[in-house]
Amino acid sequence: MSVATHTPSVRRSALARLTITEFRLFLREPMLVFWGFAFPLLLLIIFGVIPGFKQTHAGYQGLSVLDTYVPILIVLMLAMLSYFALPTVLAGYREQGILRRLQTTPAGALRVLAAHLLVNCASAIVMVALILVVGRVAFGVPFPLAPGIWVVIALLTTAGTLTLGLLVAAVAPTARVATTIGSILFYPLMFFSGLYVPIPSMPLVLQHISHATPLGAAWESLQDAALGHWPSALALLTIIAYPVVFGLAAARLFRWE
Repeated sequence: MSVATHTPSVRRSALARLTITEFRLFLREPMLVFWGFAFPLLLLIIFGVIPGFKQTHAGYQGLSVLDTYVPILIVLMLAMLSYFALPTVLAGYREQGILRRLQTTPAGALRVLAAHLLVNCASAIVMVALILVVGRVAFGVPFPLAPGIWVVIALLTTAGTLTLGLLVAAVAPTARVATTIGSILFYPLMFFSGLYVPIPSMPLVLQHISHATPLGAAWESLQDAALGHWPSALALLTIIAYPVVFGLAAARLFRWE
């Protein structure tokens, strides 16, 4: 009886220790910290001091260019963590045989996955808060008018990007392959998120394609929530469908060795 009583707490303790360890390892990677934390903030500051980004344009629903770039920078940060940090580390663990060895320990490989997800989710929450606060304090970017809806959309967006990262980790045999796959996904998806050309400024055909991609639908949904209303049914269905599809595929294809 005592063993059964204490087993859940032991498991939680193991997960907590793994999470703390993985977070420390994450902070020891300066490039991950830079691209995941400093780079989106640096872009926000650069865009914020450009006069043209403070002007409103037709099709932006009364928002300035900088206002429309805040959700893009949030999506950029999530993509950095999901397509590079998460799959590269996990594929490296597989390549080095760490996952195989962890399967035979009380910690278990599943808790390693949970620890990585927790670390990336915590990092994403901190970074999103920084982007919103710096944008508001330094450049007058308004907070979302529907914060509850916005948080729901942000959580779905985070789930979609992280599950796609897990899918990359599931199929990549080595860290180098994971980085290559992540790069192949990252650049076209970031284009359709509006990073290089804002989605409202794209030709109509490219706008439709953008709204069908995970990051483009995420931008559209975050922007709608920032304006105080739910996104369209198609955008909402898109950001819900991608985490389900990616998550099921990652669970089916994931290999521990």
